[in-house]
Amino acid sequence: MIIGILKEPTGEARVAFLPEAVKTLLDWKLEVWLETGAGLGAFCPDELYTSLGVSIKSREELLQQADLICGIQPIAKEEIAQTKTDSVLFGQMDALFNDALTGYLLQAKKTAFSMELVPRTTRAQSMDVLSSMATVIGYKAVLLAANMLPRFFPMFMTAAGSITPARILILGAGVAGLQAIATARRLGANVFAFDVRQAAKEEVLSLGAKFVDVEGATEDKGAGGYAVEQSEAYLQKQKDTIHEYALKSDIIITTAQIPGRKAPQLVEERTVRAMKPGSVIIDLAASSGGNCALSQPDQTIDVEGVRIVGVSNLAADMPQDASKMYGKNYLNFLKLIIKDGELNLNFEDDIVQGTCVCHQGEAISPRIIQRLNP
Repeated sequence: MIIGILKEPTGEARVAFLPEAVKTLLDWKLEVWLETGAGLGAFCPDELYTSLGVSIKSREELLQQADLICGIQPIAKEEIAQTKTDSVLFGQMDALFNDALTGYLLQAKKTAFSMELVPRTTRAQSMDVLSSMATVIGYKAVLLAANMLPRFFPMFMTAAGSITPARILILGAGVAGLQAIATARRLGANVFAFDVRQAAKEEVLSLGAKFVDVEGATEDKGAGGYAVEQSEAYLQKQKDTIHEYALKSDIIITTAQIPGRKAPQLVEERTVRAMKPGSVIIDLAASSGGNCALSQPDQTIDVEGVRIVGVSNLAADMPQDASKMYGKNYLNFLKLIIKDGELNLNFEDDIVQGTCVCHQGEAISPRIIQRLNP
């Protein structure tokens, strides 16, 4: 069985498998093909792969002949049409948002797995690419903000006087938010964090941040650790509280997202315009609508001296470790579906079922079925 590793599009420096992960694939008796230059963004030239026994192929050859085709970013529809009838596609298909691609996969009777659909269960933790990449993103977001802020993060006592620590407000205390808290605290900032989930409070406090409490949130234990939609009354109360804290903050980092839905708007235009000039907002939810009312995907804008950075793929800025983590997640998932060098799809397994967008044209993941039949 041939597993093909695609080169990612321009702007994406990660690769699905580093050479160290490829060794495991070869140990599984798989034939491994790599698209020319696929690892260059992660500083892994083709020679590192060929020294292990990997074959370097053109994109066309890989698409047309590989049995398992692995990437990170979604594969274009016109390229999916080039693949073999029985090939299996892997990547982050953005299946809960990209209805056009999901519909095409179904129409073309393809078998596809979308790694962002991995269930958030204890058994699936080692396969959860969203959590892995959120770790990278939370870390990089703080470093980006620190680089843009026109003042220090930590407190300094100098002969020229005392420098007070920067104040950072982090919205959302999931994996990205918690990593951002930890990184900002290591840099000496004074950190405040908000999350609608009361379960996050203990984690926030354990990292040395202060928890911003807004009473009255709706919680759903069956939401897999994600936030859920809130009432209008609560949302306004939440925005008023964030507004109050934002006026005293030097940096806001927003991480709040709801799977399959537009990101909740947490920072209003009035809040941005009332913040101190020189403040920085890093919106990690910009690609799904943005937590800040004024953010633009993949753009940095200035609003009365407040810089708003809408970022969608910070993980690509740390391609080596991000690729290492991604490849490990992939390997742990592939263990479930590859037996003795052959594909063995067991849809009785909740992880396999939950991650599969479709199999030979039939929707498999319960979340995809629900989206198709609301």
